[in-house]
Amino acid sequence: MAEHAIQIGELSRRTGCNIETIRYYERIGLMPAPPRRGRYRSYDADHVGRLGFVRRARELGFTLDEVRTLLDLAAGGAAACLEARTLAASHLLDIRARIADLRRMERVLNQSVQACDAEQASCCPLIEALYADHGKSAGGRATKIAI
Repeated sequence: MAEHAIQIGELSRRTGCNIETIRYYERIGLMPAPPRRGRYRSYDADHVGRLGFVRRARELGFTLDEVRTLLDLAAGGAAACLEARTLAASHLLDIRARIADLRRMERVLNQSVQACDAEQASCCPLIEALYADHGKSAGGRATKIAI
């Protein structure tokens, strides 16, 4: 097999992408269906580049629809760059919101663990915190740990 034509296993090795994921991306149209050489799919440098693009975009947390949009924009000029920036800025806001949520979760869990360590409560502080959403604990008391 020539260097320009590789099989799916080699594509997987070169990109670090699971074979089943590659097949899935082909089924949903993120990757173009490669030509076949007999029973085998035959990939080339364009497939390697595109799959690398998809994988990096997914590692940055872009959804499959966002990746599809970015792939479409990759073929454009300056206007496409502005659209890609807008998409990335929106994605960045989402990530920052998730980080804020994670920090809140970390604070509540940290308070619960510290309260358990200090044995400050008559019942489990974590269970108390989980009931906090309803304003009352399992025992009907107001909770001490707020989210």
